[in-house]
Amino acid sequence: MRISFWINNARPISLPQSLLPGVLAVGMSLAYATFSWGLSLVALVGVVCAHLGMNLLDDFYDYGQGSGEKRVKLAADGIRARIAKYPYLTSGQATVRGLVTATGTFLTLSAVAGAIVVYFRGTVPLYIALAGALLGNSYSGRPFRLGYHGYGELLIGLMFGPLLMMGVQYAACGHLGGGIVVTGIAVGFLVTNILYTHSVLDAQADARMDKITLAGLLKGPKALLAASAVFEFVPFVLVALGVWRGLLPPASLCVLIVLPMAIYLWRSLYRFVYGKPEAILLKKWLGPMGDFPAYRAAGIDWFMYRWLMARNLVSFFTLILLIVHIVLKITACL
Repeated sequence: MRISFWINNARPISLPQSLLPGVLAVGMSLAYATFSWGLSLVALVGVVCAHLGMNLLDDFYDYGQGSGEKRVKLAADGIRARIAKYPYLTSGQATVRGLVTATGTFLTLSAVAGAIVVYFRGTVPLYIALAGALLGNSYSGRPFRLGYHGYGELLIGLMFGPLLMMGVQYAACGHLGGGIVVTGIAVGFLVTNILYTHSVLDAQADARMDKITLAGLLKGPKALLAASAVFEFVPFVLVALGVWRGLLPPASLCVLIVLPMAIYLWRSLYRFVYGKPEAILLKKWLGPMGDFPAYRAAGIDWFMYRWLMARNLVSFFTLILLIVHIVLKITACL
């Protein structure tokens, strides 16, 4: 089938959670004399291909478990569940063999990009990539299946935060700075929050499917909301600490502009957890919301509204930091 078909089914809507941290890592590498645009681009292509491949690999493992079919049954039984799961397989548009081929293609392209980086930068990016590959497969794959035992959200945060950003920076300039570690951890918290928000919204369905998520490990509304507060607000504290310690430029505090968005998301999750009604208002300052009429028609608008807010929070956070570093680089060159 066409590559566009598999890209569309590999959930490109989730790419900002990997691509933007990667682009930010490139921006934070501009100040180094050893910076390479070519290797930066290769690294970003590798990140995108790895993300799409891992999304399809997750579908492969979930299809083997019948997760999508179980969700449809739960929805039919009156359980509020997000049922949009690998529809291209259940509808007959594609086969499992095609899925395996597409997954292998994306991951092979990622491996080629990684090999180019390793050739020019040495083995440090190789170790980071191998750790990412092991963790990525362990999310849904056996023997660990960490996503089914309450550790999936933290695992993805580690992969798409510090691991990804350190790997891309090393590819871009051959160095690792203290600022990339602090920023990577902050971004990792926000990426974790995307999946954590997902797990809170799907908690009832996941419990009926014997899938343990981080939300399933945390008992009671107060614990759920406390964890949400950690993932959404600690990143701002980390950036402030980074500025205080001289690891990040003072202008990085501009990320506080999106703090109200984090508060808004937390309050929306609060209403959901306590079963309080909330009007879904597509406010422009919340960022792009995709094809929302289609989400309403599919009955998943309640899920996508909050999930997209969590995704947009990461996007705005990283974009602001990226702009800061670009402006500082331009200023330094004047």
